[in-house]
Amino acid sequence: MLLPTLLTDLLFAGKEREARVWMEETNPAMAELAEGYAEVIFRKAGLGGALRATGDRAEALRGANCVIYAGDPQAGSRFFQDRSALESGLDEDPGLTDQARVNGGLEGLMHTLRAGEAVLTLCDAMEEACPDTLVINLGQPVARTTRLFLDRGFQCLALGRTPLKGANGLDTMAKGLKVKPETLEAVTAGLPGFSFLMSLKSRTDGMDWMPKLKQAAKNGELGQLTKRWLSWWDALAIGDVTDHAEFLPAQPDYRPEEKPAFGETVERRKERIRYMHTVREQGADGGEGAMAQLLLLSKAPPVRPVRLALAVLRKEDGRYPATVHKNRGDLPQLDPDAVVETELKLKAGAPEPQGILVPPALAEILAEVDETNRLAARAATGDREALRECIETDPALGGLDRLYCQDVAQALIGLHADMLPRWREDE
Repeated sequence: MLLPTLLTDLLFAGKEREARVWMEETNPAMAELAEGYAEVIFRKAGLGGALRATGDRAEALRGANCVIYAGDPQAGSRFFQDRSALESGLDEDPGLTDQARVNGGLEGLMHTLRAGEAVLTLCDAMEEACPDTLVINLGQPVARTTRLFLDRGFQCLALGRTPLKGANGLDTMAKGLKVKPETLEAVTAGLPGFSFLMSLKSRTDGMDWMPKLKQAAKNGELGQLTKRWLSWWDALAIGDVTDHAEFLPAQPDYRPEEKPAFGETVERRKERIRYMHTVREQGADGGEGAMAQLLLLSKAPPVRPVRLALAVLRKEDGRYPATVHKNRGDLPQLDPDAVVETELKLKAGAPEPQGILVPPALAEILAEVDETNRLAARAATGDREALRECIETDPALGGLDRLYCQDVAQALIGLHADMLPRWREDE
């Protein structure tokens, strides 16, 4: 799914010469297709280099300067299995359908345990093959998988669902203000999936748009969730506000999505494969091949991990909005070790702390959600006490019987014993 934009950013935007790209792909047919497609793109760029796809992880990782991780093993099928269990209840106990969330609450915790197993296995391999590599993480739940990479000693930056898009994204807010998004200077701050707009000004004359936006929120024009949270924390949620709701107690006007999207749909995957075949067979210089390449790029996700990786590796200056990283003083009211989401400012490839201050009430809930993320990541390593503490303190479980939630979590873990070797009774 990411390969077309990865190569475009590497070769055409990044102008990287003699790049050696390795891709882990266990399906031989897909490996062959990826190599054939990449050969066309490398040839068109004229900068040398090549892509090799292999099912041997150690071979793919050996000596890597950067690893881009976008895994989320069996996310869809396992989510729906858990949703069914939470909906019907376990052992004749009442159901907890509201906790069937992708990144927060009980199912977010289960998602973390499963995704964490894949991340930790990868970390084991990287420690052997490329211990000094830079990791660009796209794997969900991004705050918690990033924490796992960091705790294993890797330099890790991440890109999640951008707060600049969506129902309350910057583009939507700009449309409501009747201005172009590129004319605005926005400061966002928070956590992955839990980000807030701290400042919005015109680039040309410095006009402050926050009073107008806050008044619109108070009037309910940005939705009831945004209105409520503004009254609680004196801050405007930005992005898809249903992401924020996943980390909070049940809201009267929020229900988790019953059929969330996980990666590509089957139809989109078939379409992508068809376009890649066309490029491989006909080239990318003109005709159907060039059109297929344009369609591949037009349907690609908005995240651009290669541009971020090249800036760090080349020690460049740059500004990268809504980037997930270790705090280091960007939000001084939070723990310096917190995993936060802000614009990343690079000076010679190194992050420059921004010192963004947020309203005290917002700092308090950010700290609570960050601690939950930290505990969930620790639980993914098999830490039983961290699992217990996570359930005891998670704000998303507010109003629920925490002891009952402990029992439900253990039952859900049992459903996925095949994916959770660290949680088997005999381990």
